[in-house]
Amino acid sequence: MPGMPEVELSGNAAVADELNVDHTEMEKFFSTEFELEGIDSAAGKLLSSFAGHRIFAFYGDLGSGKTTFIKALCRRLGIAQTITSPTFALINEYSDNSSGNSYFHFDFYRVENIEEALDLGYEDYFYGDNSCFIEWPEKVEDLLPPETVRLRLDVLEDGRRRLSEMPQV
Repeated sequence: MPGMPEVELSGNAAVADELNVDHTEMEKFFSTEFELEGIDSAAGKLLSSFAGHRIFAFYGDLGSGKTTFIKALCRRLGIAQTITSPTFALINEYSDNSSGNSYFHFDFYRVENIEEALDLGYEDYFYGDNSCFIEWPEKVEDLLPPETVRLRLDVLEDGRRRLSEMPQV
């Protein structure tokens, strides 16, 4: 409106504007902002907010911190192995120290077509009993189970990160 000061939106309000979604609708969704020093705390918030969920898809620009966030999730889950991006392997498997549960980390950045994911046997992972953390899920969007938790990771102007749940579309 003319004469109204510009207000910088943060958290869910900014995400609502980006996705063209009603602001009140976005209040139902998870969102947290954090500095890199607080990434483990943010990972803990995500895990507690989505207890019982297994499939997490991380959307974001190159360099936004998707792999770094997945490393923090793995630390919170008690995984002591070295966590690396599976950019060339497409998938890494990790196990936690206490229960031996398996966690699968996917990076579909280099996938050229959906057939490459089909060749991996994605069904065994996405529809199995173990948890999956997926980078570049937009490359395999049609294969993601409906219950996938879709998250957007953005770098804010001040260098902090915003992790926001994306509405199902």
